[in-house]
Amino acid sequence: MKEKLIAIIAEYLGKDASEIEADATFEDLGLDSLDIAELVMQIEDELGVTIELNAELNNIDKLVEYIENQG
Repeated sequence: MKEKLIAIIAEYLGKDASEIEADATFEDLGLDSLDIAELVMQIEDELGVTIELNAELNNIDKLVEYIENQG
């Protein structure tokens, strides 16, 4: 799951997946609130999940945990 999320985010950012640290905040990755909203929609479409964003879901590790606990 983490690798898939990193791949989606890397593609969105136009970066190589190896450049994305899972514990970096979305802000650290250069994402603003609009970017995050667009990225969440893309993740939801690709993974078939629903994500309710909140301040606690501010990095990939936390997002992976949230998605895995949905199932």
